[in-house]
Amino acid sequence: MKTLYVRIVLTFALIALISGVIAFLFSNLYYQIKLKDFNEEKILAVAEEISFLYEHADDNMPVDKYLKRVANMNFQLYLVNQEMEGVQFGDEFRNYDIEEEVIQSVLNGETYHGISEFQSSLFVTGFFKDDIKNSIGVPMEVDGEIQALFMRPNVEKQFGEMRIVFSILLGLTFLISLALIAIFAGFLVRPIKKLTKATRRIAGGHYDIQLDHNRKDEIGDLAYDFQRMAVSLKKLDDMRQEFVSNVSHEIQSPLTSIRGFTKAIRTKSISAEQADQYLEIIEKESGRLSSLSKQLLLLSSLDKEAKAIHKEPFRLDEQIREVVLLTEWEWNKKKLKLELDLPEMVIKADRQLFQQVWTNLLTNSIKFTGEAGVISISAVIDDQIVVMLRDTGKGMTEEELLHIFDRFYMADKSRNRTQSGSGLGLSVVKKIIDLHEGKIEVKSKHEEGTKFIIRIPWE
Repeated sequence: MKTLYVRIVLTFALIALISGVIAFLFSNLYYQIKLKDFNEEKILAVAEEISFLYEHADDNMPVDKYLKRVANMNFQLYLVNQEMEGVQFGDEFRNYDIEEEVIQSVLNGETYHGISEFQSSLFVTGFFKDDIKNSIGVPMEVDGEIQALFMRPNVEKQFGEMRIVFSILLGLTFLISLALIAIFAGFLVRPIKKLTKATRRIAGGHYDIQLDHNRKDEIGDLAYDFQRMAVSLKKLDDMRQEFVSNVSHEIQSPLTSIRGFTKAIRTKSISAEQADQYLEIIEKESGRLSSLSKQLLLLSSLDKEAKAIHKEPFRLDEQIREVVLLTEWEWNKKKLKLELDLPEMVIKADRQLFQQVWTNLLTNSIKFTGEAGVISISAVIDDQIVVMLRDTGKGMTEEELLHIFDRFYMADKSRNRTQSGSGLGLSVVKKIIDLHEGKIEVKSKHEEGTKFIIRIPWE
């Protein structure tokens, strides 16, 4: 399996190779369009100048001596007479295969444009081809006779050392580039390797990871988001463990009570009055278990949003009055006074879920309001519907307010079997309000009562 490091190195190397090929092709295109004819013109001008200088020289220097001097200036020369006999000056051509018709045309006074017409000159490398066909041919008068002079620069001598230098330079450039790519890829892959290790730790249930997210790039952003994800996952895992622990405790507590009182009744050593009292407790604990299971199912359904919100228009004020009537036996038992100030309100929401909201809020207020206390419910309509539920109960501290909507949180630490509850009611309320894009806030002071304010969008 190829690692990301190897893939990056190979990718960059391939890019460098492709870039080199493309650059080579473009340089050849430039050579074909611009340089090839330009080079031939320069060489042709030199060849004509060589012929002209010899023909107009005053010292009658022998042609072989003259051409040897010219050849010493890094030129390859080949002189052919009328009998098709040729003499080489300077380094020899590797190939002397040239048509007699070409030689004859030069002897007749024409110019041979071999560089531009050379078949292997498609690429710039054709310029370095050591072939007599890859030369310039001009007529030259020697001792009153027209001869054919074929000439080309001795590229090997003119550019030989430079070709070696450029080859070494190109090779070193490629090797150094490859080394730098390898180093760069290492720096690039290193934080990804750390993320991989962190992922494995998280998969193993270890969320205490530390990543360097000071980099001001995408990898730094990824590390920062990954760190935040690890913190969120740890919170979720802690919540899950706490949830399981709380559920286990909330289920175990009433079951233990039911089991204990059932055994006591079966002993038949208690009075009928005590038996009735125990049966009443068993009934309350059973109801508590039933309420707990319903709240858990509802909360789970809301968390997964598996329960589709079925919005329909209904009278909100009538629903609240209905909940007040349904809980009448509870607040009458504590001699509470209920005050209602509810204008006619029609909203579009999930009727059943909002029934649960008012039930949970009202039963919560009833539970924590002392005897002969007051619970008031009022509402106002503006750009939204605002429902306020106020009680004269014991209130809450600032610490309790911070956790009031946490699951299984119970502000009353002294709660006993006479005050049933699961710590889920207000969590359910907030979840339902959030799903309806509303808001709920709590204002409370210890021993001064509590006020819930629910804001619902008015459609």
